[in-house]
Amino acid sequence: MSMPLRHRRTLSATVVDETVAAAATLVGKWHPDDDGASLFLHASASEADHFLHAALDLHRAMLFFASDPTNAHNGNGLAQAHHLLDTAMRRLQLELRLLLSPPARGEHHARTLHALAQAMMTAGYGKECISTFKERRRAAMAATLRRLHIVVQLHKLTWDQVDDNIQSWLAAARVAFSSVFPAEKELCDTVFAGDASVGDAVFEDVASHQATNLVAVAEAAVARARRAPERLFRVLDVHDALTEVLPAIMSVFGDRSEVAKRARSVLFKAGEAAQGALGSLEAAIEKEPSKATAAGGAVHPLTRYVMNYLVFLADYEGALDRINQQPSIGWLLRVLMRKIEAKGGSCREVALRHLFLANNTHYVGRKVRGCNKLQQVLGDGDDEELARATRRHVEAYVRAVWEKVLKAIAAADGVEAALMETVAMQDNWVTADQSMGDALRAAATAAVVPKYRMFYRRHGAALRLTPGDVNAMIGALFNAASHPDRP
Repeated sequence: MSMPLRHRRTLSATVVDETVAAAATLVGKWHPDDDGASLFLHASASEADHFLHAALDLHRAMLFFASDPTNAHNGNGLAQAHHLLDTAMRRLQLELRLLLSPPARGEHHARTLHALAQAMMTAGYGKECISTFKERRRAAMAATLRRLHIVVQLHKLTWDQVDDNIQSWLAAARVAFSSVFPAEKELCDTVFAGDASVGDAVFEDVASHQATNLVAVAEAAVARARRAPERLFRVLDVHDALTEVLPAIMSVFGDRSEVAKRARSVLFKAGEAAQGALGSLEAAIEKEPSKATAAGGAVHPLTRYVMNYLVFLADYEGALDRINQQPSIGWLLRVLMRKIEAKGGSCREVALRHLFLANNTHYVGRKVRGCNKLQQVLGDGDDEELARATRRHVEAYVRAVWEKVLKAIAAADGVEAALMETVAMQDNWVTADQSMGDALRAAATAAVVPKYRMFYRRHGAALRLTPGDVNAMIGALFNAASHPDRP
């Protein structure tokens, strides 16, 4: 014989009343106004688990009592269950704050947070759960970025201030996009594992603004660089960093996210800025006055500047390749060499012209050989051509400067006067470095001393200068003081 319906309801109500009473005891023990200790951090795992179950029991009790609102007992039970559930939810909201605040660090309690969030969402308190989670995680992320020393207001700084800060920003941004944001995404996915759309939305609200601010710093740096050649390296630094982190940005935020769109836009603008800076450098080389040579045939400041620039630029071979500027270094080198040739052509004295060209070509070759990356980019062809060009200019210089002496020896007339005049002429002329001086002295010695020795054998009685004297005079040319070995 089956139990009457009224009797079954009475039995169920009794069970529910007992459940509510048990929950009331636990909620009273962990009342939200008593925040001296944390249920999830300081109590036992079983007690924390019982509290979550009690909260869910209260929610089920509400549904039970609400199923028959005409019953006076149910009405009272509903009010009591609702009050207790609201109190329990306020306790869970407090626990959520405690778990997500230092020193607890929510990422270390992800499973607990998931259980807590699931309980609040199931009980209809998802809005409060999400609001508290986002509030605490935004604060935590801001603190993390501050610890990384990320300056997010670079768009308000001058270029010099940007230049001073961009390297630390680049290092920190790499950490943020490759580690901080992915960890935050994983935390959101774990806590709100029951609904992926909720986890995605929460992460978007927590992290998107911070990530966009980081990209805005890169935007500001690129915008301030304009087309200035001396700012190119910072642009390439930004390009390198964004290229490195872009896969992580798209993976964490999504291909179509605002962060990913802006990052791709900055990459494109960085490429444009780099091309503009290289074009500006080419124009500056071309505009350098051709008649402005260096005193004494020395290495021209333009040669030093451009070669030091290319040495630095070689470190960015990968970035140049990505923006389709791989040939830029060899192209700029050829522009420089054309300008050097033009400057040499403006020298009135043929010997000084070849000395200038020998010094500058030698300096260029030395910088190339001294930088493995630059040598790899240019290849063996350019290096060999520079060496051949240097030898040609050294030979041409020796022929031009010692021509008068060699003619005098051949004519057996005025040899010593020609020697003294030629040596004096070279007194204020300089060489690029010690090795260039050695090369010039060796070439001059080989061209002059053997012929003077033969001349001395025939006319030695009438001469004051011995072959040893001539050899010493040539050896004294271009001493160390005349060619400071500057970079």
